[in-house]
Amino acid sequence: MSSQSVGNRGLVVAFAGMGVNLCLGVLYSWGAFQGVLVLDPYNWTATQTQIPYMVACFIFAVLMVPGGHLQDRIGPRPVIIMAGVATLIGLVLSGYLITPAGLTVSFGIIFGLAMGFGYAAPTPAAVKWFGPHKRGLISGIVVSGFGLAGIYVAPLSSYLLAQFGLSQTFIVLGVAYGIVIVVLALLISNPPAGYVPEPPPAHLAAKFAAKAKGLVVDWDWKQMIKTPQFYSLWAMFLIGTFAGLLIIGQLRRIGIEQAALSDDLAFWLISMYALFNWAGRIVCGIIADKLGFRNTLLAMFVLQVAVFALFPTFTSAVPIFIGTALAAFAFGGMLTIFPAITANYFGVKNLGVNYGLVFTAWGGGGVFGPLVGGIVRDMTGTYDASYTISAALSIIGIILAVTMKAPKDIREKEPVSVSS
Repeated sequence: MSSQSVGNRGLVVAFAGMGVNLCLGVLYSWGAFQGVLVLDPYNWTATQTQIPYMVACFIFAVLMVPGGHLQDRIGPRPVIIMAGVATLIGLVLSGYLITPAGLTVSFGIIFGLAMGFGYAAPTPAAVKWFGPHKRGLISGIVVSGFGLAGIYVAPLSSYLLAQFGLSQTFIVLGVAYGIVIVVLALLISNPPAGYVPEPPPAHLAAKFAAKAKGLVVDWDWKQMIKTPQFYSLWAMFLIGTFAGLLIIGQLRRIGIEQAALSDDLAFWLISMYALFNWAGRIVCGIIADKLGFRNTLLAMFVLQVAVFALFPTFTSAVPIFIGTALAAFAFGGMLTIFPAITANYFGVKNLGVNYGLVFTAWGGGGVFGPLVGGIVRDMTGTYDASYTISAALSIIGIILAVTMKAPKDIREKEPVSVSS
């Protein structure tokens, strides 16, 4: 296989993975469904509307670990096909089970499983086709689909909800997304055995020099979890995603209540979040490849502190659109930076399960962010206190990012493995 055809094959995998995430990213448009559930005839409370979303985030994160393990063992294609089938079943059932308990099972658990498996497989597969000097960009391309989804899902959902109602909207989306994911799975694979990616160009060779012989390059999960770097990454990922997940599941209601937006403008606010979520994933990937992951991560936490400290003052259309764009950009950047850091710190051979363990932090953000937002809204009538909590946590993220260092090298002769 020529170097050009190899590069093209890697790009096919990356963009097919992006397409899978474009389908699974319907999660980030939950705010559109939440806005319907609080109205007649459903009349859910703000906290109730966050339960299926919260459970979906939790299941998504937890199943990244077995999904990543399966990706490492049997390859990404069968894992993604399973995700496509679960997407179809989960969303179609959601059309028939529109109660807090029903949507918790169908959307929260079954579709959460689809996301865990479907998101776990494409990024490690794509990253393995490329050298370390391109991991930020390639990770950004793949995961950008998840953020970009809201650009079209929010207006699409708005149209379907107006034409057919909530039940039929779930069914239509489930059938369409399930089929598309299965088709895209056929384009995604790991590199063949013995494949060596294109090395960095000469001017970057020193920066990405191979480790000395005898040093462990591909850590397994048992080795990884013994390092303080794993727990630091986990904590930063939790903090970095808490704020973004807090507002996205309730963004339509935030726009209407806090900034007096019309219903149509509130749907466009969701699309604005999706656009800058996508932009953050691509742009931060490029920046991280140039300036380093720690510097990029530090900048995203500083941005989050500023935005969420000021978010209660965004009480009209222009400020809340700007604030939402900046919050989404920072959140999107987090989703690009962490898989690339995990690959650079611990290698790519076991990246599926290793990043799956890091990604469980996203589940923590997905549980506590929406829950805190819903509880604060029901108790105080506004979301202001939850923004303050987000800003305070981001200050802790700044401290962790400043003190972050790569793990100490280990050698093959050292007895690093532990019994399972």
